[in-house]
Amino acid sequence: MEQAKEQDALCDLLVKIGEKVSDRVVESLREDGVEHCSAVHSKSESDVIYRIDHVAEEIIVHALDESARDFGGIILIAEGIGVSEVTVYPTGIEMKDAKWRIILDPIDGTRGLMYDKRPAFFLAGAAKNKGAETRLSDVTVAVMVEIPTTRMFLGDTLSCRKGNGVVAVRRNLQTGNRSDFSPQPSSADSLRGGFAQFARFFTPGKEVLARLEEELLAILYPDAEDKEIVTFEDQYISSGGQLYEMLTGKDRFVGDIRRSLYEKYQDTMRGGHVCHPYDLAAHLIGVEAGLIITDIHGNPLDGPLETTYPMDWIGYANESIFNEVSPVLNFLLNKFNLL
Repeated sequence: MEQAKEQDALCDLLVKIGEKVSDRVVESLREDGVEHCSAVHSKSESDVIYRIDHVAEEIIVHALDESARDFGGIILIAEGIGVSEVTVYPTGIEMKDAKWRIILDPIDGTRGLMYDKRPAFFLAGAAKNKGAETRLSDVTVAVMVEIPTTRMFLGDTLSCRKGNGVVAVRRNLQTGNRSDFSPQPSSADSLRGGFAQFARFFTPGKEVLARLEEELLAILYPDAEDKEIVTFEDQYISSGGQLYEMLTGKDRFVGDIRRSLYEKYQDTMRGGHVCHPYDLAAHLIGVEAGLIITDIHGNPLDGPLETTYPMDWIGYANESIFNEVSPVLNFLLNKFNLL
């Protein structure tokens, strides 16, 4: 299969899987209710698996069983699917012989969605199989599908092939109609007056992150007037959701540095939940849309394709905001001994 056509076909497959997962999860929320969906199903090394998470497994496994041979074999890296969270499709293909690796989060944002509070996202990234050395930077196809709450009638699907921009479709969940749209990150040249935040939706460590944010804003805006609200914040418990908010121009900055925070304070603070590569499976969509997404050192985001590796990531809506924020942030990260 020609490379571009193969990537298009793989993208279509992931979109189809993601939209089926989205529809089935919403159906489960409606039929089973919050109490059932929010019950713990199992625990993995990387996270808790809730009953609502388990809904997606059958759809994903069935689709890959049917289609993986067409792509030369697929290694699936996904939390809560398979005994080892790394499985090969179709049955009988050796891992070394599979052509593709797919890292996938069936429901990113489970904790908000399972209480029917806020949408979650199906996230997937595909890279040619380079064995255990395959990394996020090798991803050439990415898909994110919104999983709405039961009160929503619209859901967005975004996808990309590396170097080809973003394809975005808005689904009307009542009529089935689909319409194209263009995600547009913020063009603002400053954080001032916009949404910008450090991820601190879980304890411990909130106090440290709040101090860091306070100092960042104080240095950036020493002229802030009394009672002025310099920025707003939105603690969206979903890396995919945070990426989506930046893609659609709602948020201008996100800093998730929980990994470095817990490493720094490991002698005085219990460890906390952090971001993992599967949470960032679709970060290529942000890059293709013009977001600047880095690690804590300011390098392009990268990491191994696995479920347990701890990750920091920082997202900027555009180059102007990167130039405004990153020098001050780097100074403060050094000051707080987080680098």
